[in-house]
Amino acid sequence: MGSIQNYDNYRKEYSDNLFWEKLRKIATKAGIKLVYAALLLYYVLKSAGTPHKDRLKILGALGYLILPTDLIPDVIPMAGYADDLAALTWAIYSVAKNITPEIKIQAQEKLGQWFKDYDPSDLQGLF
Repeated sequence: MGSIQNYDNYRKEYSDNLFWEKLRKIATKAGIKLVYAALLLYYVLKSAGTPHKDRLKILGALGYLILPTDLIPDVIPMAGYADDLAALTWAIYSVAKNITPEIKIQAQEKLGQWFKDYDPSDLQGLF
């Protein structure tokens, strides 16, 4: 996926506005799993109890998601978001101890706004 040094470079790509703009733009194309992963990380980032080192990991992964050019171009059908999902998954497992039930609920509520017919049970065991 890349070294930690690369994540340092991606952190500067992150901003709240760019995150929401990108997520809204790609939500249906990227799919519910990627969006859920991104939302989990976003809400962990915003949580007051998240340690600084974990925030840096999240910023790197979300910055990579926002980056307009990445390892696998997003326009490639089916594979275009695989590298983004890999970056998000790495970050989720790196900061998993910070993902509280409340954060999962926040992410699922936001999913419900974008994916009207999704079934929360589809997310069981994802992250």
